[in-house]
Amino acid sequence: MKEIQEIVPRRRFHTNEYLNMLGIASIPPLVSPVDRGLDPLAFESHLEQSARLISVIKLSMGSWLVAGENAIRQKISSARRYKIPVVAGATPFEIALNAHRLSDYLDLCSDIGMTRIECGFRIMNESHRPQAIVRAAAVRELQVQYELRRQPTGLSLWSALDSLIDDGKEWIEAGAVQLIVKAFEGTSRSGLFNYGGELNIYYADQFAKTFGLHSIMFEAPDAQSQFSLLDHFGADVHLCNVSFEDLLSVEGYRRGLHFSSFARQHFNVQATDGRATEEAANVKASA
Repeated sequence: MKEIQEIVPRRRFHTNEYLNMLGIASIPPLVSPVDRGLDPLAFESHLEQSARLISVIKLSMGSWLVAGENAIRQKISSARRYKIPVVAGATPFEIALNAHRLSDYLDLCSDIGMTRIECGFRIMNESHRPQAIVRAAAVRELQVQYELRRQPTGLSLWSALDSLIDDGKEWIEAGAVQLIVKAFEGTSRSGLFNYGGELNIYYADQFAKTFGLHSIMFEAPDAQSQFSLLDHFGADVHLCNVSFEDLLSVEGYRRGLHFSSFARQHFNVQATDGRATEEAANVKASA
């Protein structure tokens, strides 16, 4: 019986080549996923699949403080191998301030391998002003990002907007690398999105206009918020608090590869060599 020979193509086709043929430009990493407690193997698998799309990974809340320390160090080491920064979420920072343990917290973040810390509320104590915190972090080779939050003063959304922008300016001037705009504020869910999940366009535009899309990350924890921000700002918007499970869907939408974004003008793909028109004519002729 004659042995069957395996047929191997002379060349391999690659996804990036095909995207180039569609006219989809290379996009820098513009999504910051949130890790709420993935195990090291799952974390590594997500990086293998999506590392080139990720700008910075956020370790959420205090999950990294209660997990096995070796596992956390392993995950941060994996991110560093892929040259992806890792940021500790804002809640442990707030706890450290309230417990008068900021120096110890910064020492821990530095030693465990964090790239950044996230700060998350207006600080009235002079020793804890933005300049002092950014300086203390820098001494430990840590960057700072700041989450813009409405303060519990009873101000309306519109009255609070100017206060948030002033807050952001102070942190950027102090040396914070990025600002985060929260998706929802309090039980009313008023803020970037209302209770129905609709984007507050004026609110979002004020932050983008003031700071530029390169300095702002918009929280987008679900598909509606993710797609709304991409629809409004286009492919250059920086999204954060995206789950690892949603990451590829978000980035497919960003590139016009999702069924909903394909028809939208600023996501519309075009073949780069004119073959699309020719192929369409052939399909029509054969129909």
